[in-house]
Amino acid sequence: MSTTEFQLIDAAVEAAGAVAGFWAASAPSVRSGLLRGLASGLEQYQAALVALADEETGLGAGRLNGEVARTAFQLRGFADEVEAGVPYQTIDDQAAAGAPPVGRPRLTRTHEPLGPVAMFSASNFPFAFSVLGGDTASALAAGCPVVVKTHSGHPRLSRAVHEVAQGVLDGMNLPGGLLGLVDGASRAAGLHLVAHPQIAAVAFTGSYQGGTALWKAANERRRPVPFFGELGSINPLIALPGILERDSEALANTLAASITQGTGQFCTSPGVIVLLDHPASDRFVAQLSAALQPIKTHRMLTPGMRNGFDAGVAHLLASDAASQVFEPLADSEGPAPRLFKVDAKAFIEDANLREEMFGPAAVVLTVESIEQATAVLHAIGGSLTATLWGFEDATDDTRALLRAARQIAGRVLFSGVPTGVAVTHAQQHGGPWPASTQPQSTSVGYAALQRYLRPVALQDAPAWALAQQGAQP
Repeated sequence: MSTTEFQLIDAAVEAAGAVAGFWAASAPSVRSGLLRGLASGLEQYQAALVALADEETGLGAGRLNGEVARTAFQLRGFADEVEAGVPYQTIDDQAAAGAPPVGRPRLTRTHEPLGPVAMFSASNFPFAFSVLGGDTASALAAGCPVVVKTHSGHPRLSRAVHEVAQGVLDGMNLPGGLLGLVDGASRAAGLHLVAHPQIAAVAFTGSYQGGTALWKAANERRRPVPFFGELGSINPLIALPGILERDSEALANTLAASITQGTGQFCTSPGVIVLLDHPASDRFVAQLSAALQPIKTHRMLTPGMRNGFDAGVAHLLASDAASQVFEPLADSEGPAPRLFKVDAKAFIEDANLREEMFGPAAVVLTVESIEQATAVLHAIGGSLTATLWGFEDATDDTRALLRAARQIAGRVLFSGVPTGVAVTHAQQHGGPWPASTQPQSTSVGYAALQRYLRPVALQDAPAWALAQQGAQP
């Protein structure tokens, strides 16, 4: 990376740092006005932006228009949160006379925005997890400026969206430093951004390897900062024999569509299917194979991702513990779907068999017992989601598996498939390591803004200090 590129990163971060105090003290009307303006700006230029996004990613106009709608929706949703006073909320404990522990001073719990946030765009969501995506929206709502690191999979789109955003800022007479943009695909660029002393937090969605390198850098700083990283997930799905006896063909079709959606390039794509040894499970695998094999996929987002997927397939083909369920058809624009059977005992014992294949593929494990199914979940260790089909009745078995699923996943589904993440107050998109670095936080949903707020207790504060905080009990 050149000295000039370092200087551009420094300039963007310093511009964010210069306006951090102004934005932390900004009124709800100003913050919400910006978020709504950004949503409208995105919609105003939607046709041109979608065309550019499709050219760079190949995701298709239908998918990309839907993603713009989601991005605008969550920008307005965070504006609603700001107008409801969520980032300004306080808890006020009035003073009580007497000796401790009954007696106490007045304590007012408030929140302080962390400061400039470095946000790393994701490859697979060029709108919803990029320049104006959920990380940016939640940070701005919390009162933090943002410096966006573009992704090499859609750099021209990132620059175009940033230009739209700068137009909105100019139109509202707000400083451009509230939303900076830095290019550079190199590892050095990312590390330099994370290491900048004015960066106060980092948001990342991407690979395990890239995320862990940046996470280490954030913690090795002289002054470590929070790193909110989503590092990938294999999203186990358990289907009990009872539901497969009732509706296996429809479930197989639904699952096949989920595995191949977006050519499998979803962080919530179901990658591990756990079945009990039962005739209904055998029939389900045959139906899933029939549904998967003919599906045509579009090209993957980058050549590197395609190479990674091919390497994952080659690894399983070379493993004595794995076998192909069906012979894949010829590749279309993207890779042909793949389905493997993997020995459950080997899966539990060998971490190499649990690596994410980011693409249209899944593995099937046939377990001998509920205890072995539970062991599979614990071996996975951390996942964004876990899906449980056929858990309508409370039994010792369903209770045990639900407990294991809750321990390893951020979101547990009892119907449907995990691809598709609703933007709501109750959403949790994050899970224990290695799914994310901060499992107590979410990167989707309105609780995401809490990541960028630090609690501060004010003791016996005068009225003017509470007013300066914008405190709203």
